This record gives sequence, structure tokens and C-alpha cells, in this order.
Amino acid sequence: MAENPAVPLDPIDEPIDVATLTANELRAAHTLFGRALHRRPATDDGWPWTERAYAPGRTFGVHVDGALAGTATSFPTRTAVPGGAALPTAAVTRVGVRADRTRRGLLSAMMRHQLADAAARGEVLATLRASETRIYGRFGYGVASRGRTVRVRARGAGWRAGAPAGGTVRLLDPDEVVGTLAALHDRLALRRPGGMTRPDGWWSVQLGRRLAEREHVQVAVHSGADGDDGFAVWTITESGTGFGQNTARVEDLHAADTGAVAGLWRFLLGLDLLVDVEGWLRPLDEPLELLLADPRDCATTAVADETWLRLVDVAAALDARAYGAADPVLLAVHDAVLPSNGGLYRISPDGVARLDGDPDGGAPSHPEPHLECDVAALSMAYLGDRTPSELAATGWWRVHDAAAPDRADALFRTAGSPWCGTFF
Repeated sequence: MAENPAVPLDPIDEPIDVATLTANELRAAHTLFGRALHRRPATDDGWPWTERAYAPGRTFGVHVDGALAGTATSFPTRTAVPGGAALPTAAVTRVGVRADRTRRGLLSAMMRHQLADAAARGEVLATLRASETRIYGRFGYGVASRGRTVRVRARGAGWRAGAPAGGTVRLLDPDEVVGTLAALHDRLALRRPGGMTRPDGWWSVQLGRRLAEREHVQVAVHSGADGDDGFAVWTITESGTGFGQNTARVEDLHAADTGAVAGLWRFLLGLDLLVDVEGWLRPLDEPLELLLADPRDCATTAVADETWLRLVDVAAALDARAYGAADPVLLAVHDAVLPSNGGLYRISPDGVARLDGDPDGGAPSHPEPHLECDVAALSMAYLGDRTPSELAATGWWRVHDAAAPDRADALFRTAGSPWCGTFF
């Protein structure tokens, strides 16, 4: 969501009533959201595709003077966390407030209502993609995964001798894309911390509509020794500098292992009439430079936030993930929006225990914490994107025991970078 920097208006005197919108109100909500991002409303032909992305009973709105002034929605998904568990998650999206109704508390009311709704549904996490980074930290969201944009020369030095060759790659016809990719993504999505499942509505908006409208979206599937294990979706952009001066823009690429990654990138770089291949929000640890004869053929042009994560149930989230070998750490967590999350947590390789208020815990009711943070800062370390020690060094976490950050690093350590690969 984008906030309007106009002069603040007077706050609304009466309490802000956040209501669940009916099916008949969803198109108006989507139009409001689009205008907040300076986009045109959905067309009559396009709306049936978009409508499928709205999960029943999960779209909220605020009315001012009888007119819809703000909206927010989410859809149910699952998110992989370190150790392999997949936690129920609210994927928050289409958040917007009318430009002439900002600065009145409408957004805060909707976000609080939405988090309470997610908690009531038993959703342990909430996740979103932020159009403006200054908005969501105050509601407990923190950057939990990042991605890099890469540009790889198609006419460079080529593949490194000895690099994995990958398997076979086949192109898909438009009528087989959604079914094939949806089934394949279900098998791939939760292999890495941060990965999330995609509901049918996501496929409807992101690919179904575009293919039905004959947009030139190209799709390939990679097959290894055990069958299909990766896919890529890309479009072609003409540079305008001459025939064959094109860029393949990869918008979706998932692979089970390095062999499938290598096979897909080798195929893309081997396409005719290309100058380069650009991949958007690729994993930070995707080993492209190690696959190329000249690592400078791959340039990182940007690193950006990807997953904004919010621990809706801190105790359940901490207990669900795995931890490395280290002595326990006592972590005090604060949550201004969901105060029940606040407390002191003992984190060890054997699991997590909440200490405060537990008369049977075998420890004082309020022992001194080793480390302290709010729920947004905890979210930044939860999937492994940031280490507790770097968060402590930059003031996101507070240190009460000088040895605790190193212990926390060992506990929260993950084998690779978290990554989702799903935009919504």
C-alpha cells in the first residue's frame, strides 16, 4: 500500500468500524486498492480472473460517510520454516486507503483487525510484500528474506567446464501451463525456509488471465533423473537498438536442486536473439557465478526486500522451527499490537519454553533476559536472513549478556538463505 503524503486530515471522532466485506463489495475494494497504487480499475473481462484471488470472508473494509475508504485482504497459505515445518500463514495483500482519507487511523485499525482475525484462525504467521517499506514495521512485520536482481550476458564466455549440465527442458503450450506448474510448485515450494504454497487464485491472476489474453508468456519445465524438478516463466523485452537485441526477463523460476537450476539457466542463456537474461528477486545464494566460465558475465543489479514476515503466535512460531547446537538463550519479546505474544522465551536445541508466568517452569517467574527485541526484529532473524549478532550490533536487539549474541547465532543458524519466490 502507498500512503499519500498530503497534509494530515482531522482524525475520525467515532471508533473506526472494520467490517468484513461481502462478495458484492469486492470489486469496489479492488478498485480502491488499485487507485491507491495509481492503477486503473479491472476491466469487465479481467475482473472474473481477479475475483478468484479473493478468499471468502478475508476482505475487510472501513466506510467513512457511507463510502468505502479503506480495504485489506489476505489469503491462506503455508510457509516453510527452518527444520521443515510448514506453518499456516495469512498472506496479506491489496491494502489501500483512499488518498483523501489517509492519516485518520484507518490503516492501523484494519491491520490490527486483520492480525486478530489471523490469530483467531490459528494462523501462526502473516506475510506480505511491501510497496512502501516505512509502513509495516509498526505492525510487527520485519524483512525476513531478500532477493537479488541479476543480469547475465547471453553472449558471454558461456558455461564453466565441469559445471552441472542439468537434464532436459521442454516448452509448455498455454493450455497446460497452469495445471503443470501448480502441481510442480506444490512439490518445490516448501523445500527452503521462506517458501510458501500458492492457492488457485494466485495462479488465476498471475498466469491464467495473462495466457487467456494471449500475452506472450513463455514457460519451460526441467526434468532430471526423477522427473520434473523445476520450471521457468519469462517474457521477452526488445531493447529497440536492433533486431535480436532482446532481454529475457525471468519472473518465476523454481528448482529442486543445483542441477535443475543449472539446466534451466543453461537453457535460457542458450535462447536465440538474446543479449542477456534478467532474473528478478532471485535467491541470494543461487550459485550463478559458480556456473559460468566468467563470473563477471553475471551482474547483481539490485538487492531488495522480499518477504515481510510477522509472527502472529510467537510461542508457536518459535517452537515450530529447528535450532542449532548452543547453550540456551533467554529472549524477551515485546509486541505492541498483540500483547499476548510478549514474554520471556528460553530457546535451546531441545525446543522453546515460555518462562514468565509459568509457576511449574522450574525457574523464577521473571528471570533476567539475555537478549531483548520486538516482534518485528525477531521476524528478521526467524527464517535465517539476519543473524542475532548483526541485529544486536545495529540496535534491533538489545543485549544484556555479552556472550548471548554468539549463542543466538548458533541457535538460529540455517544452511542457506531463506527465499520465497512468490510475489502477490
